[in-house]
Amino acid sequence: MEKELWKQEKEEILERYELSMERIRTMHKEASVAAPFYDYFQKMASFIEKMDELAQAAGREGFADIPLEELQRQNRELYEDVAQEAYQESYACPETAVERLGEGYGQFLSFLYTELRGMIVWAYEQRFTDLTVAAELFIEIYNAFEGGMPKLQSLKEILYWHISDYCDVWIPNRIREQLDPRLSFAKDIICQADLNDVRYLYRFGEYITENELEISWFLAKLPQEEIEAMASTFTEGYRKGFENAGIDLSRKRTVNIRYCLGFERIVREAVGQFEKMGLKSIIYREARHSINRRPQGNPGYQSTAFSKQYLYDHKEDAALYLDSKLVERRLSVLRAAYEECRELAAVHAGPAVMEIFGEQPFLPRNCPAALRLSEKQRELNVRYNSGAGQLANQYIPGDERSFTIIAYPIPEIGPQFPEIFAETVKINTLDYHLYEELQQKLIDALDEGESVYIQGTGCNRTALTVGLWELEDPKKETLFENCVADVNIPVGEVFTSPRLKGTSGILHVSEVYLNELKYLDLEIRLENGMVTGCTCKNFSSEEENESYIRTNVLFNHETLPLGEFAIGTNTTAYMMAKTYDIGAKLPILIAEKMGPHFALGDTCFSWAEDTPTYNPDGKRMRAKDNECSILRKEDLSKAYFNCHTDITIPYDELGCIRVNCRDGRTVSIIEQGRFVLPGTEELNRPFDAMA
Repeated sequence: MEKELWKQEKEEILERYELSMERIRTMHKEASVAAPFYDYFQKMASFIEKMDELAQAAGREGFADIPLEELQRQNRELYEDVAQEAYQESYACPETAVERLGEGYGQFLSFLYTELRGMIVWAYEQRFTDLTVAAELFIEIYNAFEGGMPKLQSLKEILYWHISDYCDVWIPNRIREQLDPRLSFAKDIICQADLNDVRYLYRFGEYITENELEISWFLAKLPQEEIEAMASTFTEGYRKGFENAGIDLSRKRTVNIRYCLGFERIVREAVGQFEKMGLKSIIYREARHSINRRPQGNPGYQSTAFSKQYLYDHKEDAALYLDSKLVERRLSVLRAAYEECRELAAVHAGPAVMEIFGEQPFLPRNCPAALRLSEKQRELNVRYNSGAGQLANQYIPGDERSFTIIAYPIPEIGPQFPEIFAETVKINTLDYHLYEELQQKLIDALDEGESVYIQGTGCNRTALTVGLWELEDPKKETLFENCVADVNIPVGEVFTSPRLKGTSGILHVSEVYLNELKYLDLEIRLENGMVTGCTCKNFSSEEENESYIRTNVLFNHETLPLGEFAIGTNTTAYMMAKTYDIGAKLPILIAEKMGPHFALGDTCFSWAEDTPTYNPDGKRMRAKDNECSILRKEDLSKAYFNCHTDITIPYDELGCIRVNCRDGRTVSIIEQGRFVLPGTEELNRPFDAMA
């Protein structure tokens, strides 16, 4: 069906496409652009010509029959200029571009370089409108340089109107990708290809590394019943999420699967299992247009990053064009797009996410030449995200959708990958009935508290008091959710939305990875539940450290509330991390179960606070709001922050967790990294086994 949709689009734009390609082919014969820009435009013209050849080849029958060695050569050629160390020498690197092309011009043309790279995947998908529009932008910029050096302001105006004019194409297409099961490019490959022949991986158009190849080979060797069991853990967690939240899944028709390439055998089985639930799977790619990309992460299927520094340097490329008029236009277009897809949005159930872990930890290098949002633009970005979040909730209400997340290792984790994979499968399928009972004992003690005190040990400087809400009816209500393996796999935490008043102190972790970025000596200061200060030791200057946290943890907000406090109970996962020395490589999904964690941003219940939630013992969850989220009843823009970042203190940095009870008693939960609450000693067994 997708081929037919894009085929019609191609016919409508074919004349413009051919004219643009004809113009670009003539550039090699011209010398109308002077140094130092000549080399840049010649390289980009050659790249676009290759994209034309790729688009024509991808549209022909027999494209998938190319030998593996040739497919690998082609894939390396497509990404060789930006992959790993090569990135630093390419025009995609702002620092290199500025060095060769000059201040201002370097940043602008580096942005253009990265935007044009989206043509790779558009060629594979046969999206000729996207190809044409990108080529036309290149021609317009090229024309501006003919005969002399244009003013930077004129270049910015070209780009601004290009973005403004075409956002009513790109944004609706993105919403349609997320909601319309007829757009099935990836799903068709997953469900129709021979997954025993790794050549199928090269049909996606993504960067293919040993990770993707080896995980595909690895899964191909596993018995079908193991694949079915892994897929069932994933899909059943999704179904249970709806069941436990009291949401009628039978009213839904689509689910979005997000995953990383190489895991197609599990995904294919999951597609079939979701079909039996009455759900068609939607599998869309990470966004390539700058207008659709988000600094806090981009959902969609992907492969191993060809360069994480590349992605980091271009996180805020919108600084070239973002202003208040464009924000309003984007929100207007977004509303119209949702309205056009209203019926599809109403039956969308939400995401099912399969994360990976095991990549080498990434410590970004500060690139002064990279584009960064101004203070005004940061405010505008927050405003847009808030408006976009409200629109999404209007058309796909939070109390009518759910999700699930699971994670698996990739071969890059090291030579013990098979053993770690097997251990991860075990962790993902731990006996949730046992954890349900143990966690209930924790909750019974926590429900007596008016606050919880958390203190670090050794090098950890944490000294934090977390305020708790008061139960109106302790026999029927609870403050902490008993989280077993449904939406959030693996099992192993109890969590609450803290009362902000009375939540104050210091949260500190010596080393942590948040959203794939490394933080050294991270310290967050809180007063009445709101961030009042932050620092780390990543960079030499305090200004750089604060900016790093503000951009990547606070997501450009002046402050954020403490949206969640939780106690992780999965000591089995913790000891796996210790055994294989992979703690730094674990995703937050698993890491958050390995100690107390604290989330900055929205609560776990954002957009669904009024939907009743019950623990297995029948008690209703009382603590779903905080003093920020409750403002939704007055002004939605003040209630939600559209982010939620978990920070975990590992058990070996934990001095104590103690409940300050309302009657003046103090109840210890953990002392020196061990569970000491009577009835929870079973959680220490993995520690004892390693002693």
